[in-house]
Amino acid sequence: MKKIRTLIVDDEALARRGLELRLGRHEDIEIVGEAGNGREAFHAISALRPQLMFLDVQMPGIDGFELLRMLPAAQIPLTVFVTAYDHYAIAAFAASALDYLLKPVDDARLDESVERARSRLAARKTEDHYERLLKFIATLPGTHRSKVDGLLGDEDPRAGSKLTIKDGHRLLRIDADSVRWIDAAGDYMCIHANDETHVLRGTMQQLERRLDPHKFARIHRSAIVNLGRVKEMRPHLNGEYFLLLDSGHELKLSRSYRDKIKLLT
Repeated sequence: MKKIRTLIVDDEALARRGLELRLGRHEDIEIVGEAGNGREAFHAISALRPQLMFLDVQMPGIDGFELLRMLPAAQIPLTVFVTAYDHYAIAAFAASALDYLLKPVDDARLDESVERARSRLAARKTEDHYERLLKFIATLPGTHRSKVDGLLGDEDPRAGSKLTIKDGHRLLRIDADSVRWIDAAGDYMCIHANDETHVLRGTMQQLERRLDPHKFARIHRSAIVNLGRVKEMRPHLNGEYFLLLDSGHELKLSRSYRDKIKLLT
């Protein structure tokens, strides 16, 4: 039986223990780690690579929603929100997650969540999960939701150090050097610049054409990285590499883009 690597994130130790005990009834659920806050969860996801995450929404400091904004899309596990919100608030994000659980957690609902995770992983349909989460992240406070329409126009990407995007009737000018990485899922992209996330609708090809190829490189079909932000590179399986950024984020350079290694050496 193939195990589902699972992470529990909740600031309440008793809540984490309760979920651990209930999940113990499922032989294919392997609890690989627990985290008591968003920062711990961020590092745990990078180190443990869980496939499934039970994520508390309300936590001090970095809450569950902010954690999702911080993560590269390809690293976001299948996510089950665990929340004490009433049903009106739940309706706002229920369609974006794999599932949600209302505290106190009901055993039957937990079993449904586990079954959904099994089905999604068996079908290998995780890309649509990332896309729904990106759409959801675009609605969260602190996220800049923008449109890719008019991105730099016909401007030469080597001509300046600014990335221009259209946000409604405004034009935003983002310092290209502040961009750490860009990732995508479906028709949505996230530009991660400093501590802000700009969610765009469009294609990676459109955006890639507007970036200086000497400073930015496509390292995965769904990721572009700022080469100047790469702090460390280590080999992985089958010719792949993990790139550690100066922010602590880790991105995978897939073997299809191994030719980009020369830009990092």
